[in-house]
Amino acid sequence: MWFLEAVYTLSMPIRVAIPEPSSSDAEYNSRSLPSYCEALRLAGAEPVVIRYVSPKEEIDRLLAESQGILLPGSRFDVEPERYGEARIPECGEADPARSEMDGILLAHAFRLRKPILAICHGMQSMNVWAGGKLVQHLTTSINHSPGRTIGEAHAVEIAPGSNLAAIAQKSSAVDVKVNSSHHQAVRIAGDRFRVTARCPGDDVIEAIELDDVTHFVVGVQWHPERTYAESALSREIFSEFVRAVGGWQAAVGKDLAR
Repeated sequence: MWFLEAVYTLSMPIRVAIPEPSSSDAEYNSRSLPSYCEALRLAGAEPVVIRYVSPKEEIDRLLAESQGILLPGSRFDVEPERYGEARIPECGEADPARSEMDGILLAHAFRLRKPILAICHGMQSMNVWAGGKLVQHLTTSINHSPGRTIGEAHAVEIAPGSNLAAIAQKSSAVDVKVNSSHHQAVRIAGDRFRVTARCPGDDVIEAIELDDVTHFVVGVQWHPERTYAESALSREIFSEFVRAVGGWQAAVGKDLAR
């Protein structure tokens, strides 16, 4: 049996499903999607891009062949109607098709307990899907949207005992500083989620995790895919995520080999 398990595990590539960041902005997708895919490849996974034009049967097949989910950022905002609030003027345009796609992927991943990494808009979308709420527009002393070229926009304080704290320890990160490119943020964490990082300058929530040590579900408000080359923490975030995805795959292989 151990031989069958080993053959299954080695023959199956680690695949991570990732939706196109936008359902309508092809230029944004062409600019932003490659960095997510490259970070996954460098961490040892094969990205599986989920496209909005694909029929449901094709999406179902791609999800079935993937062992993890990555929800990327977006230039759009999450619809405030989804968390029971009226839209304020500062709230940007929404992308309902992206929200629907995120819901499909999240429901699939939670049903099968597949690992999830959610980044920036992806974290906000996941939080709202789980019953949480957002700040529609930040007004603080910290600039949370200084631009893509700023690699260390502000500090973050990571909660001890969290998945993110273990990742930071593995990367030898001490005074953690991250990039920042958002004007919305998590205000109330969703059901079964806990806050695991904040910006010390204004207490803005910078990371959330599922409160379940057996299921890797991590959301970060910054963009580790943009700083993969220069940041050990960014690399470790992707590495640990891919390890969790590979562990899910190995567990499935073990069950099938019996």
